[in-house]
Amino acid sequence: MTAVLAAAALLLTAGCSSDEETPPLKDAASSSGGATTPSPSSGKADETPPARGSVTVVRTVATGLASPWGLAPVGDGDLLVSSRDEATITRIDGTTGKKTELGEVPGVAAEGEGGLLGIALSPDFASDHMIYAYFTSASDNRIVRMLYTERKPAGEQLGAPDTVFRGIPKGVIHNGGRIAFGPDRMLYAGTGESGDTGLSQDKESLGGKILRMTPDGEPAPGNPFPGSPVHSYGHRNVQGLAWDREQRLFASEFGQNTWDELNAVAPGDNYGWPEAEGHADEGGFHNPVAQWSTEDASPSGIAYAEGSVWMAGLRGERLWRIPLKGTEASAKPQAFLEGEYGRLRTVVAAGGDRLWLVTSNTDGRGDPEQEDDRVLELRVS
Repeated sequence: MTAVLAAAALLLTAGCSSDEETPPLKDAASSSGGATTPSPSSGKADETPPARGSVTVVRTVATGLASPWGLAPVGDGDLLVSSRDEATITRIDGTTGKKTELGEVPGVAAEGEGGLLGIALSPDFASDHMIYAYFTSASDNRIVRMLYTERKPAGEQLGAPDTVFRGIPKGVIHNGGRIAFGPDRMLYAGTGESGDTGLSQDKESLGGKILRMTPDGEPAPGNPFPGSPVHSYGHRNVQGLAWDREQRLFASEFGQNTWDELNAVAPGDNYGWPEAEGHADEGGFHNPVAQWSTEDASPSGIAYAEGSVWMAGLRGERLWRIPLKGTEASAKPQAFLEGEYGRLRTVVAAGGDRLWLVTSNTDGRGDPEQEDDRVLELRVS
């Protein structure tokens, strides 16, 4: 268990992006052997997608979710969803939408943007039945894993959490929280600087970073800084992680007052915060693939499908399509569903031309309707 302690976080009360915040599909196993990543779309690896795409809402999968944050496909068409404020994980039947609570994750201290955040399934979930979760505790942000025993009664299906990584700075804002297993079977985590901007450029701190570690929480082999879990730095508040079919990593993050970002992530690179926000022509910082005004995006989760990155927007209340040619945008980003479903928190690839999309209107910053929050199934191109 890695126990790297970061500097104490200092809360900034100003200058913060305002939102930091058909039959069911059968999920295919990923090339890394896990159950959480669908097979990539068919087609030539780097074939440039059309400049303009489309989004169709196929159906509403589930309604009545409270502060949903993380989503993980189980592999049989069902989904697991985490509740930030209630600290619970719930299974959604992919056919009927029925919700079954697995249990509550102990030790979660939900406050502000903190709580039970991202979830991911072990690359060997089919055999080890382990669920990983990133959450805010009383002292830090940390990653735990829990045994899921489906045969037990509802509410009692989660085993005691085993902490695999601790010491990520916490705050009322900028807690990061997205976790995902990559094609290399390593565990990646997006963190925030917790309101203390100096942490992002400090390679000894875990704040404002993308971390890469083994499933046991140790620094992954081949990391750019020997003995460190830090994969990239200079981030403000990483919210989305996704890989394209060539196994290239992309990440979304909140800007402050000017530019939100989608980045192509290279090991060891510096993404500029707080010295740069958005594109910078000097300083040796890695420029974003695309950038948006904070009122148009405030991005959260991302997914890759049909040659594009799809990015959920909170304050922007829309789904962005960013078509790619390699690690560059091949055309201007295109917005969909603007204002139709309110704040959008998480988007997950569902195989082929399908996505799952999670709304976020019960998080204290939205205007929930009667059926909020919900999970939607989309068909995209």
